[in-house]
Amino acid sequence: MLEKLVQFKSKYYKPTARILLFMASVAVVTYLLPKTGKFAYEYHNGTPWKHQTLIAPFDFPIYKTQAELNDETETALKNHRPYFEMDTNAVTKICNNFSKEYKEYVTTNAAAFPNLLQQYTADSTYFDLIGHTLLINLRKLYERGIIMLPEEHIDASPDFELMLIRGAFAEPYALSELELRTTAYKKLINKTGADLTNVQDAIISDISDFIATLELNRYIQANIQLNEERNNAELAQLKKNISLTSGRVLAGQRIIDQGEIVTFETEKVLNSLRRKYEANVTSDTDYYFILAGQFLLVALLFTSIYLFLYYFRRDVYQSISSICFILLITLVVIVFASLNQFFVHFPFFIIPFAILPIIIRTFLDSRLAFFMHVITILLCAFFAQNSFEFVFIQIPVGLVAMFSLFRMTRRSHIVQAALLITLTYSLFYTALLLWQKGTLSNIDPMMFVYFVTNGIMILMVYPLIWIFERLFGFLSDVTLIELSDTNHPILRKMAEATPGTFQHSIQVGNLAQEVAYKLNANPALVRAGAMYHDIGKMSSPLFFTENQAGAPNPHAKLDFEESARIVINHIENGVKMAIKHKLPRQIIDFITTHQGTTKTRYFYNSYINQNPDKTPDISAFSYPGPTPFTKETAILMMADSIEAASRSLKTYSDDEIDKLVEKIINMQIEEDQFIDAPITFREITTAKEVFKNKLKNIYHARIEYPDIKK
Repeated sequence: MLEKLVQFKSKYYKPTARILLFMASVAVVTYLLPKTGKFAYEYHNGTPWKHQTLIAPFDFPIYKTQAELNDETETALKNHRPYFEMDTNAVTKICNNFSKEYKEYVTTNAAAFPNLLQQYTADSTYFDLIGHTLLINLRKLYERGIIMLPEEHIDASPDFELMLIRGAFAEPYALSELELRTTAYKKLINKTGADLTNVQDAIISDISDFIATLELNRYIQANIQLNEERNNAELAQLKKNISLTSGRVLAGQRIIDQGEIVTFETEKVLNSLRRKYEANVTSDTDYYFILAGQFLLVALLFTSIYLFLYYFRRDVYQSISSICFILLITLVVIVFASLNQFFVHFPFFIIPFAILPIIIRTFLDSRLAFFMHVITILLCAFFAQNSFEFVFIQIPVGLVAMFSLFRMTRRSHIVQAALLITLTYSLFYTALLLWQKGTLSNIDPMMFVYFVTNGIMILMVYPLIWIFERLFGFLSDVTLIELSDTNHPILRKMAEATPGTFQHSIQVGNLAQEVAYKLNANPALVRAGAMYHDIGKMSSPLFFTENQAGAPNPHAKLDFEESARIVINHIENGVKMAIKHKLPRQIIDFITTHQGTTKTRYFYNSYINQNPDKTPDISAFSYPGPTPFTKETAILMMADSIEAASRSLKTYSDDEIDKLVEKIINMQIEEDQFIDAPITFREITTAKEVFKNKLKNIYHARIEYPDIKK
């Protein structure tokens, strides 16, 4: 029963999961699309109307443009009179405080001003006169009103008008009718001084000195302040009263004839018709027809993705994780594009659509990246205001993104790509505007701000690549270069424990990388695989000749089967070590395949020579495999065997090197080591030539330096 369950899972799991993933993606995108009719016409201001004569199908209002609404709102706000409120209780409170504190101050400090103790009248001194006068003038100031202006009106002119709330009534006032808090203190001093001019000349100086010590600014407080709640309510009502329309078109009215130039006014009418048409879902039947049309269209586009993978990228088609990755990043981009329907002034061009082809190109290939970019842009175009312009700009931007990041090996490459993407956006936008308008006067500077923001957001590619690597087990060139760094902890340990193997790995990497460049394979992956393919030798370094350095050979004390077993075990030990240090699966593939199912030929041949009458157990001398199944692992197998065998040559002539390369690779072909790898005989022939040339350069003859003769 368990066996049947396993068979059922292995047979139906991937097809079922694949179909469910695509169906879920279709459902999500259909849900995100706006459930409105789609306006069937494309048009631009200043260009001829390319369609047949357009007649209004129903009554609809002519909506004002956003610029017109902004101008009207700005004018209304400019004419708006802010609402201030007077605190009528403040005058009584402040005047009572002044009277109380004034009497206390006079009692304490009267001796310092003896002249003011004189009687002004029969029952009052000059102190009483000063206090009475100050109190009257202070009360008059507060009854007139001391206003505190908010920051936006701090420089208002005297004729600035406002609405003053007194109790339950609001009346218009000019600023000149009120007293500013900044000038009220000076006004109080001057008015009091003027009212006391009829006293004796000898007393006037003492009065001025006394008033200066009173710190009257403590009693100057604004009793008129902005009523924010009432003011905001009036502003909201003011904006609400602004009409969104500027006329009406009746059903049957001609809007524009074929060939007629689309003017600004005509464009307003067409925009209004589009807005009304796309929002005019009048019944459930309309809604369900729109939903069916959207579902069918989205399903067709996702079916094209399915077929593309099936016919052209079977490796991706067979990998559920790769399909999840492609569909996930596509849905994320579409979700960001759908934000345009929820926010009125959403800046659509700040969305970094170019991230999708960059990331897919990084992990998979350019053809699939461009195909997915086109499909995604077609779906996102349903959210754009002008679908044609959007598609026309985004497709070349995606191409530039892929070209500029063909090999992302340094962080600076992302910055260069961001600059090129920003420049491409700017150039295509300017070109389209010149074509449509015939002038640069209509350029919107904010569009270039959006393009720069878009370029900055492209820099998110770097952390996103790291995230997708962890989620789906991919490898980027940046990670491969980091793994190939000889300062990596495993490689540093390898250089100390197995110096000969370490040097061998470097040479294999150099050879394999050159072949990878010629065969359009991934050179960074081949080099990283070469650096780690023999790490299993660190478990028993002295059992490998390159690490013995003149020391006794431990194989001399072992039989051939035991020696073969120890050598073969470096594959298993390498895998264990790679898993322990969390090396990527792709690197582990190089460890398991670099010997394929070949034999430990030295021990196998030695056993036969020593025991000619016995039949050897081939499995005891054969590596467990598997054989190489990618172009990169096949290249590494060739490079590994050739580099190791080249060290046994007695003479490094061109003829000897040619024979060695031919012998090694032909033997691997005869043993079916490349039968599972996507590599052709033409490519193998090319690889042979590269190996020969590289070995000849490595082992080239040098001129013998002469000794000095006395």
